[in-house]
Amino acid sequence: MNNFTQPDSNPITAAKPLLIKGLLQVDSFDVQQWQRYIEQEIGFVLPNVQLQWLINAIEHTALAHGLTVEKLWYQLPKNDEIRQQLLDKVLIHESRFFRHMPSIDFVTKCALQYQQLTATSLDSVHNDDSNDLFRIWSVGCASGQETWSLAMSLASERLVNYTILGTDVSQQAITKARLGHYDKRQQSLIPEACQQFVQPLRAKHDISQSHFYKVSTIKKAMTSNQTDWQIAPSLQRYVSFALHNIIEQKPPTSHLQHVIICQNMLLYFRKFDQRDILARLSEQCALGGYIILAPGEALFWRPSNMRRIAHPQVNVWQKINV
Repeated sequence: MNNFTQPDSNPITAAKPLLIKGLLQVDSFDVQQWQRYIEQEIGFVLPNVQLQWLINAIEHTALAHGLTVEKLWYQLPKNDEIRQQLLDKVLIHESRFFRHMPSIDFVTKCALQYQQLTATSLDSVHNDDSNDLFRIWSVGCASGQETWSLAMSLASERLVNYTILGTDVSQQAITKARLGHYDKRQQSLIPEACQQFVQPLRAKHDISQSHFYKVSTIKKAMTSNQTDWQIAPSLQRYVSFALHNIIEQKPPTSHLQHVIICQNMLLYFRKFDQRDILARLSEQCALGGYIILAPGEALFWRPSNMRRIAHPQVNVWQKINV
């Protein structure tokens, strides 16, 4: 989970200023009431410095449905689609590939050790028994950069007996994560050993039919596509994404996880909610498994069933009893 960013301005704003003036009256509506609503729905505490982002999300959602802000408020309990659209606009955020390399290295090392242990069975690495898989859960995965970074790192070590689940409360973020398309700027963050899992997006024009187009047209299409890239299909069998609200009691999967990585998300929650979230994560962690938090995060946590590992760069906890 990562920092909020202000949603892009809606093109309708420029086209219909009079309509907007009549529809959008957030100032006359209690903004704190909206803050409380967001916290009630997903647990996020929006600080006052981010109120303008919240107001933008409210305005754009109301405008998109031809509603006043007040009417939008009364539609939210009745309309799940509108509710999700509002949450998506509030929670639009960015992440980056290989954001915290020590954590990724730690997970990769754990996966290597696990594969060595399971390799005592001659066919354990190559069978389809889901019980043999090394399971990783990326909580608050945003647009998937952390999840795909983990997959790249494990695949670069020729690991094959793993599965990674990325979850987020934003449907928009999950949709982008599943698509696995990113811009050129983010490709530069990927280590050389993992560049093999990056592929350029296919050009819109099939080169085999190039005689139908001018050479300049083909070059332009290819150049424009080189600014974007996609995750290699070979990784997609190991990764899945799901919409999930972390403050809900129900976990996103029935499987216990060998590693749960939850970084830069807890700071948006109140301390008592952080404790509840961490308790749920520990329930989903397999005995001997690990929970990885951002450095300096949740230092107040003192669970009886987890112990903190002495690591110079990674804030990691191991489950020692049930």
